[in-house]
Amino acid sequence: MTTSEELTKVHAFRDDALGEHDAVGLAAAIRRREVGAAEVARDAAARVRAVEERLHAVQVHLDAPAPYEEGPAGGALAGVPTFVKDNTDYRGLPTGHGSAAFTPRAARRHAPFARQLLSSGVTVLGKTRLPEFGFSPTTEYEDAEPVRNPWNTGWSAGGSSGGSAALVAAGAVPIAHANDGGGSIRIPAACCGLVGLKPTRGRVVPNAQSRQLPLDLVTDGVVSRSVRDTAAFLAAAEAHWRNPKLPPLGLVEGPSERRLRIGLLLDSPNGVRSDDVTRAAVTETAQRLEGLGHTVQPVELSIDPRFTDDFLTYWGMLSFLLGVTGRTLGTGFDRHRMDGLSRGLRETYLENWRGTPGVVRRLKRTVEAYAAGFRGLDLILSPVLAHTTPELGRLSPDVPYTTLVERILAYVAFTPVNNVVGTPSLSLPAERTTEDGLPIGVMFSARPGDERTLLELAFALEAERPFRRIQDV
Repeated sequence: MTTSEELTKVHAFRDDALGEHDAVGLAAAIRRREVGAAEVARDAAARVRAVEERLHAVQVHLDAPAPYEEGPAGGALAGVPTFVKDNTDYRGLPTGHGSAAFTPRAARRHAPFARQLLSSGVTVLGKTRLPEFGFSPTTEYEDAEPVRNPWNTGWSAGGSSGGSAALVAAGAVPIAHANDGGGSIRIPAACCGLVGLKPTRGRVVPNAQSRQLPLDLVTDGVVSRSVRDTAAFLAAAEAHWRNPKLPPLGLVEGPSERRLRIGLLLDSPNGVRSDDVTRAAVTETAQRLEGLGHTVQPVELSIDPRFTDDFLTYWGMLSFLLGVTGRTLGTGFDRHRMDGLSRGLRETYLENWRGTPGVVRRLKRTVEAYAAGFRGLDLILSPVLAHTTPELGRLSPDVPYTTLVERILAYVAFTPVNNVVGTPSLSLPAERTTEDGLPIGVMFSARPGDERTLLELAFALEAERPFRRIQDV
């Protein structure tokens, strides 16, 4: 049970160089020399310090943050302060992956995606926390403070990009790195009232670790407070590196005149029913879409009934592989010191490992079922999560494994399909919130390579009803 002191809102908005700017607005103010990049970095660091005691979102601070020396001076987001998630190498900083099972070494070079992010001109202030190896949909630990939701600090900030989402939602920085292997951009975006787009597989530089696996689930991106910030990041990322196998995206700057056919999915493809508050948020969004001239109709995704078990087995394989290769991450690695979720996943996999070829084969066939469900549609609207944000402790890794997995699967029932299929998917804040003052996200999913349609519709919804701001509530 949380105390009344914990059930509070935390934000860092104040009258300083960042003001109430989003990333695009702040970059424009820096270009106009209304504020300086060094001043912005200093004030952002002060904002982080002001909220960190309550949010516990930061893994490591840079002592002397400075604009990236190899990036273009006129990058689209030049001078904008940000953080990198602590599962991605940033030269000179350790990469801890949220785990207490080893002592991480300082990275010798930037990861390819870190270079892509930095090419936009952002100023990195440090690294954000994540649950161990990004496995959990909440950023909690067995023996450390959890990352707290700035809208209501007794509740989860989501995971695995919970540290990044907490800082952005609280106004400490306008945009931050996130990545998504089963919902880890979209889940914290939904919990914290942010825009969170998981790009198409291959839209950004491939993740070096996951592309060596039989099924590449992980895609990097950002969480932001405005649609235009996410659009600006994707355009800048494409300017650095573009996948010739995908249609070019460019800079999406607003809504389209196009009227869309949108499928409505209220319950998850694997049969989990969404709760009443979440259903109401999605249904209201559908009504708003119809008011904007779009056609919304019920849709079904007939995926293999074994999908959930197969995804769980694949998840367990990842934990098993980390237990085998963990010594490459740092010194003193001991798989027995991995947390309860990681250990449980690994042990369950060891009981079922012989079925791995069939699991991979069936997961890959999900592409066909997804495409069939999309016939005649441009997008699918659904919940991000099957129920509203949980209180801290409900999904903690110290919950007995069997109970914990049951709770996770009843919560994270919509997002993994897009990771398996590789399609783009976007979490947007919805109007309705729970009685505890927490945001609820709705999710739009598209065909491979069609981030443009997602962003154009997001611009329209944002213009029709601006997203709630934590500093106004």
